Amino acid sequence: MGASRNLTPNPFPRGKGNNREGQLDARGPLIVADMGVVEYDDALAMQSAMLAARIEGSVGDTLLMMEHPHVFTLGRGADERFIVANTEGVPIRRVSRGGEVTYHGPGQLIGYPILKLEGRDRDVTKYLRNLEGAMIDALAKFGVDAGRREGMTGVWVGARKIASIGVGIRRWTTWHGFALNVSTDLSYFDSIVPCGIEGCRMTSVCELTNRAVSVREFAGVMRESFASTFNYDQINIADAAQIVPTAEFVIANG
Repeated sequence: MGASRNLTPNPFPRGKGNNREGQLDARGPLIVADMGVVEYDDALAMQSAMLAARIEGSVGDTLLMMEHPHVFTLGRGADERFIVANTEGVPIRRVSRGGEVTYHGPGQLIGYPILKLEGRDRDVTKYLRNLEGAMIDALAKFGVDAGRREGMTGVWVGARKIASIGVGIRRWTTWHGFALNVSTDLSYFDSIVPCGIEGCRMTSVCELTNRAVSVREFAGVMRESFASTFNYDQINIADAAQIVPTAEFVIANG
């Protein structure tokens, strides 16, 4: 499976993500795969295969991390009118996640957790709050003071949003996930009403820190924060071939 890293479980990460009510039951290892740049349709097929495998128990809990080429995605029942312009001809996909419209593209870290929620962890709200908490903790390690907004899902820095969440859960197994702007070209968000929130403005790690941060650099911190928040005691690093060895995907490391 590649490199392993033992962790001291810390269910209460630093920063505003601390939430004792969101503590998850102790877990074993988490498989993490950095997939590079993956076309959205290929990533969706990959998730579907991993979801089925996790439901039947042939793989363990897995966090897929990647970037996508430019794409707008619409959640279940999302209103296409929130795509207000598309002069660049960005592809549009409607998918079976929650939420409205969002943008994915280069410089944005995508995380797709394929996790089996069991026992007291079968709580969708707790799952969402822990996704937020993991990102808040990772951002704090880059000096970004992020938090939540009352009544909304996602992660904010002041009045600007830096990360969006749209999840799916089938037989208490999660898929879809989160998107966090690292070095994203934020102008693409001008073509949509992000998450259907009128007046919503986006920001990124690079914009806030005024320094160059790569998706790969942020992903290395994010996997640690994710494992800590979700109470995994070990991270096992895998590559694309180990994750879905029988599938064919267009993957470019970057």
